[in-house]
Amino acid sequence: MYLTKEGKAELFKKHGGEEKNTGSAEGQIALFTHRIEHLSQHLRTNRKDYNTERSLVMLVGKRRSLLDYLIKKDIVRYREIIKELGIRK
Repeated sequence: MYLTKEGKAELFKKHGGEEKNTGSAEGQIALFTHRIEHLSQHLRTNRKDYNTERSLVMLVGKRRSLLDYLIKKDIVRYREIIKELGIRK
C-alpha cells in the first residue's frame, strides 16, 4: 500500500481542514495528486503497463473536473491549492 490510513488522515488534515473532512474538494485534489505522482513513478519503470496508464489518465480527468468545480466556486481556494501542491507551472 502506497499510503497508510494515518498518511491519508494527515493529508486531509493539511488540505481539507480536518481528518474527517474527506469530501472537501481540496482534500480530494491533494489525494488525487499524491496518487498521480505515485502512478507516474510506477510508469517510469514499467513503461508497458497500459492498465496503470489508463488509470492515471482517468485520475487526471477526475482531478481536472474537481479543479474546474473549485475555480467556478471560489477562485481564491483554487489558487491556494494550486500553489500548495505545485500543480501548475
